[in-house]
Amino acid sequence: MKFRRHPVITRRDLLLGSAAVLAASQPLVAEAHHTAKYKNFKVDPQYEPQSVRYGFRYERGTIVVDPKNHFLYLIEGFGKARRYGVGVGKAGLAFKGIASVERKAEWPSWRPTKNMIRREPGKYAKYAKGVPGGLNNPLGARALYLYKNGRDTMYRIHGTTQPKSIGRSVSNGCIRMINDHVIDLYNRVPLGTKVVVL
Repeated sequence: MKFRRHPVITRRDLLLGSAAVLAASQPLVAEAHHTAKYKNFKVDPQYEPQSVRYGFRYERGTIVVDPKNHFLYLIEGFGKARRYGVGVGKAGLAFKGIASVERKAEWPSWRPTKNMIRREPGKYAKYAKGVPGGLNNPLGARALYLYKNGRDTMYRIHGTTQPKSIGRSVSNGCIRMINDHVIDLYNRVPLGTKVVVL
């Protein structure tokens, strides 16, 4: 009877194997998906995703946006919600009311609306033909498209190339999130999700 000799696993093999497994298990969002300008950006801890108490007014799975306080809540039920920090529209530009998520996109392309081009032609006219998805796209890593009565509202919940805008009212009306945070939300939210913007 012959015995096969098993290879000896060295400490180096073990360390390299462990490192490979660890790298493979890390989500692709670990690099924050922001341009070099914001490579070392740290968001204010209050705007990090966290579980908080929230009343029983909304059904589980509903997204509630509180523009005044710059928070988005994903209702978890039992009086709790997952809270994210957001940037919202300037006064007079923000969406308000009830909508639903009828389209989702990863690394979406972007095109300024006619109103955006009319308001600020110097800033937006050059993008009239659109911008392909990627790190330099204003919609960031993910976008949730808000519809009302079957029609596109032209408002989105999306990532951003300007993480410093989180906690501020500076956008053209859409709801901005840190790219890693919008990826987290995107993965939790199905099509048809109700969105309430207060």
